[in-house]
Amino acid sequence: MTQPPLAPDELVSAGTEREVLAAFLDLHRAVLRRKVGGLSDADTRRGIVPTGTTLAGLVKHLAAVEREWFQRVLGRRSPEEIGADSDAGDGSFQVDPDETVDELVADYDEACAQSRRIAAGLPLDHAVPHARLGRVSLRWIYTHMIEETARHVGHADILRELTDGATGVDG
Repeated sequence: MTQPPLAPDELVSAGTEREVLAAFLDLHRAVLRRKVGGLSDADTRRGIVPTGTTLAGLVKHLAAVEREWFQRVLGRRSPEEIGADSDAGDGSFQVDPDETVDELVADYDEACAQSRRIAAGLPLDHAVPHARLGRVSLRWIYTHMIEETARHVGHADILRELTDGATGVDG
Protein backbone atom coordinates (compact mmCIF):
# COMPACT_ATOMS: atom_id res chain seq x y z
CA MET A 1 0.00 0.00 0.00
CA THR A 2 1.33 3.42 -0.96
CA GLN A 3 1.59 5.91 1.88
CA PRO A 4 0.19 9.40 1.36
CA PRO A 5 2.68 12.28 1.34
CA LEU A 6 3.66 13.64 4.71
CA ALA A 7 1.45 16.41 6.05
CA PRO A 8 3.05 19.71 7.15
CA ASP A 9 2.87 18.74 10.83
CA GLU A 10 4.50 15.39 10.06
CA LEU A 11 7.33 17.07 8.19
CA VAL A 12 8.53 18.62 11.47
CA SER A 13 8.46 15.40 13.50
CA ALA A 14 12.11 15.99 14.39
CA GLY A 15 11.95 19.78 14.11
CA THR A 16 12.71 22.45 16.61
CA GLU A 17 10.18 23.38 19.26
CA ARG A 18 9.24 26.51 17.31
CA GLU A 19 8.82 24.57 14.04
CA VAL A 20 6.56 22.04 15.76
CA LEU A 21 4.41 24.69 17.48
CA ALA A 22 4.03 26.75 14.30
CA ALA A 23 3.26 23.69 12.17
CA PHE A 24 0.54 22.42 14.50
CA LEU A 25 -1.09 25.84 14.72
CA ASP A 26 -0.97 26.20 10.93
CA LEU A 27 -2.45 22.70 10.55
CA HIS A 28 -5.52 23.65 12.57
CA ARG A 29 -5.79 27.02 10.81
CA ALA A 30 -5.86 25.22 7.45
CA VAL A 31 -8.45 22.69 8.61
CA LEU A 32 -10.75 25.52 9.70
CA ARG A 33 -10.56 27.04 6.21
CA ARG A 34 -11.35 23.65 4.67
CA LYS A 35 -14.36 23.23 6.95
CA VAL A 36 -16.09 26.19 5.30
CA GLY A 37 -14.77 25.50 1.80
CA GLY A 38 -17.37 24.73 -0.82
CA LEU A 39 -20.31 25.76 1.34
CA SER A 40 -22.74 28.56 0.60
CA ASP A 41 -22.97 31.60 2.83
CA ALA A 42 -26.35 30.30 3.99
CA ASP A 43 -24.84 26.95 4.98
CA THR A 44 -22.05 28.61 6.98
CA ARG A 45 -24.58 30.80 8.82
CA ARG A 46 -27.00 28.02 9.71
CA GLY A 47 -27.36 27.55 13.46
CA ILE A 48 -27.95 23.81 13.72
CA VAL A 49 -26.89 23.24 17.32
CA PRO A 50 -28.67 24.55 20.43
CA THR A 51 -26.00 27.20 21.11
CA GLY A 52 -26.49 28.74 17.67
CA THR A 53 -22.79 28.37 16.87
CA THR A 54 -22.18 28.61 13.12
CA LEU A 55 -19.27 27.84 10.85
CA ALA A 56 -19.09 31.50 9.80
CA GLY A 57 -19.16 32.56 13.44
CA LEU A 58 -16.26 30.24 14.27
CA VAL A 59 -14.14 31.77 11.50
CA LYS A 60 -14.97 35.30 12.68
CA HIS A 61 -14.25 34.41 16.31
CA LEU A 62 -10.90 32.79 15.53
CA ALA A 63 -9.81 35.85 13.54
CA ALA A 64 -10.51 37.93 16.66
CA VAL A 65 -8.62 35.42 18.81
CA GLU A 66 -5.59 35.67 16.49
CA ARG A 67 -5.65 39.46 16.75
CA GLU A 68 -6.18 39.43 20.50
CA TRP A 69 -3.26 37.16 21.35
CA PHE A 70 -0.71 38.01 18.68
CA GLN A 71 -1.44 41.67 17.93
CA ARG A 72 -2.86 42.99 21.20
CA VAL A 73 -1.05 40.88 23.77
CA LEU A 74 2.21 39.87 22.09
CA GLY A 75 2.54 42.86 19.73
CA ARG A 76 1.32 45.32 22.39
CA ARG A 77 -0.97 47.04 19.83
CA SER A 78 -4.11 48.89 20.84
CA PRO A 79 -7.50 47.99 19.36
CA GLU A 80 -7.38 51.31 17.51
CA GLU A 81 -4.04 50.39 15.91
CA ILE A 82 -5.37 46.99 14.87
CA GLY A 83 -8.42 48.49 13.19
CA ALA A 84 -10.45 45.28 13.31
CA ASP A 85 -12.19 43.31 16.01
CA SER A 86 -9.63 42.07 18.52
CA ASP A 87 -12.06 41.25 21.33
CA ALA A 88 -12.55 37.49 21.28
CA GLY A 89 -15.53 37.56 23.64
CA ASP A 90 -18.95 36.08 22.93
CA GLY A 91 -19.80 38.90 20.54
CA SER A 92 -17.00 37.84 18.20
CA PHE A 93 -19.10 34.88 17.04
CA GLN A 94 -21.81 37.20 15.65
CA VAL A 95 -21.75 37.51 11.86
CA ASP A 96 -23.16 40.69 10.36
CA PRO A 97 -25.80 40.21 7.65
CA ASP A 98 -23.57 41.76 4.96
CA GLU A 99 -20.47 39.65 5.75
CA THR A 100 -19.73 36.75 3.40
CA VAL A 101 -17.84 33.61 4.26
CA ASP A 102 -15.23 34.56 1.65
CA GLU A 103 -14.69 37.90 3.41
CA LEU A 104 -14.50 36.19 6.80
CA VAL A 105 -11.93 33.68 5.55
CA ALA A 106 -9.87 36.47 3.93
CA ASP A 107 -9.97 38.40 7.22
CA TYR A 108 -8.94 35.24 9.10
CA ASP A 109 -6.08 34.64 6.66
CA GLU A 110 -4.87 38.22 7.14
CA ALA A 111 -5.07 37.91 10.94
CA CYS A 112 -3.05 34.67 10.76
CA ALA A 113 -0.47 36.30 8.47
CA GLN A 114 -0.10 39.16 10.97
CA SER A 115 0.31 36.62 13.76
CA ARG A 116 3.09 34.88 11.87
CA ARG A 117 4.88 38.19 11.18
CA ILE A 118 4.74 39.27 14.82
CA ALA A 119 5.88 35.89 16.16
CA ALA A 120 8.68 35.50 13.60
CA GLY A 121 10.85 38.16 15.17
CA LEU A 122 10.61 36.91 18.73
CA PRO A 123 12.16 34.03 20.67
CA LEU A 124 9.78 31.53 22.30
CA ASP A 125 10.85 32.80 25.74
CA HIS A 126 9.83 36.37 24.89
CA ALA A 127 7.28 37.36 27.54
CA VAL A 128 4.94 40.32 27.77
CA PRO A 129 2.70 41.67 30.54
CA HIS A 130 -0.81 40.26 30.76
CA ALA A 131 -3.55 41.70 32.99
CA ARG A 132 -4.82 38.33 34.25
CA LEU A 133 -1.78 36.06 34.02
CA GLY A 134 0.97 38.48 34.96
CA ARG A 135 3.20 37.59 32.03
CA VAL A 136 2.83 35.31 29.03
CA SER A 137 5.50 33.98 26.70
CA LEU A 138 5.29 33.40 22.97
CA ARG A 139 5.61 29.68 23.78
CA TRP A 140 2.48 29.88 25.96
CA ILE A 141 0.61 31.87 23.30
CA TYR A 142 1.45 29.26 20.65
CA THR A 143 0.27 26.46 22.94
CA HIS A 144 -2.90 28.32 23.87
CA MET A 145 -3.65 29.11 20.23
CA ILE A 146 -3.18 25.45 19.23
CA GLU A 147 -5.66 24.46 21.95
CA GLU A 148 -8.16 27.23 21.11
CA THR A 149 -8.02 26.69 17.36
CA ALA A 150 -8.15 22.88 17.61
CA ARG A 151 -11.15 23.04 19.98
CA HIS A 152 -13.08 25.25 17.58
CA VAL A 153 -12.02 23.16 14.59
CA GLY A 154 -13.63 20.23 16.43
CA HIS A 155 -16.82 22.28 16.65
CA ALA A 156 -16.49 23.09 12.95
CA ASP A 157 -16.07 19.40 12.14
CA ILE A 158 -19.37 18.60 13.85
CA LEU A 159 -21.15 21.53 12.18
CA ARG A 160 -19.82 20.52 8.76
CA GLU A 161 -20.88 16.92 9.29
CA LEU A 162 -24.38 18.06 10.26
CA THR A 163 -24.48 20.37 7.21
CA ASP A 164 -23.45 18.01 4.42
CA GLY A 165 -21.93 14.87 5.95
CA ALA A 166 -18.30 15.81 5.27
CA THR A 167 -15.85 14.79 8.02
CA GLY A 168 -12.13 14.71 8.69
CA VAL A 169 -9.32 17.17 8.14
CA ASP A 170 -9.99 17.45 4.40
CA GLY A 171 -13.68 18.29 4.43
